[in-house]
Amino acid sequence: MRHRIHGKQLCRDSEHRTAMLRNLAAGLFEHGQIETTLPKAKAVQPFVEKIITIAKRGDFNARKRIEQLINDRKIHSWVADPNVPDSAKHNSHFDLPQEGDIEFNRYGEVRKAPRLVQHIIAVVGPKFADRDGGYTRIIKIGKRRLGDGTDLCVLQLVGEEEGPQVGANDSRRRMQKQRRRDFAAKVLVSTVAVDDAAEEVINEVLEAEASEEVTEVTEVAEAPETETDNTEKTEE
Repeated sequence: MRHRIHGKQLCRDSEHRTAMLRNLAAGLFEHGQIETTLPKAKAVQPFVEKIITIAKRGDFNARKRIEQLINDRKIHSWVADPNVPDSAKHNSHFDLPQEGDIEFNRYGEVRKAPRLVQHIIAVVGPKFADRDGGYTRIIKIGKRRLGDGTDLCVLQLVGEEEGPQVGANDSRRRMQKQRRRDFAAKVLVSTVAVDDAAEEVINEVLEAEASEEVTEVTEVAEAPETETDNTEKTEE
C-alpha cells in the first residue's frame, strides 16, 4: 500500500520518474503541446508550471535553477532535418528558427541548434509575464491508448485560444443537429431563389401590363383627332 506517499509513482522508481518528467516538460516547451496519458499529464503539470514561474524572473540565478530542474539540450533540430516532411514543420505556439541557424556535421549529428534553457528564459517566460499562474491546460480528447486502454489527453500551454482547437470528436447528437442545420440552410437558399424568381416574373408581368395600358391610352387619344378632321371635311 502507498500510504503517506506524496504524488503519483506511475509504476516507476524515482530516477526513471524524474527522467520521464523532464522529457515530457522538454517536449512541451519545444512544441507547445504534447499528447500523453492523463496520469502523466497531471504529474508533469506542476513541474512545468514551477519552471515557468522561475523563468519569469529571467536573471542568472533563474537560469541556473532551471538547469538544475531540467537538462539543457538542443531543440528544433527537426526543422532542418530532410527526413521530416514539410507538412510537419510548423508550430502554432512558437516561432521556429530558420534552417540556416541549425547545422549538422558530416555524420548527421546536430552541431548547432537553439538551446532549451535559453528558449525557456527568452520565449516561454515573457509569454506569461502578465499571468500569475495556470500556465497549462489539460484537454481530454476522448481516445484511449491501444493496449491498456488508459485515457489520452493533450497538455498544452495556454494563450493560444485562437489556434487550432483540440478536442474530442463530435457526438452523434451534435452531428445530427449539424445535418439539420445544413438541410435547413439549403431549403432556405432554395426558397429565397424561388421567391426571387417569382418576384422577377411578377415585375415582368406588371411592366407588360403597364406598357399595354400606355398603348391603349395613346390609341384612344389619337382617335378623337381623326374624327374631328373627318367632321370638318364634311362641313366644307
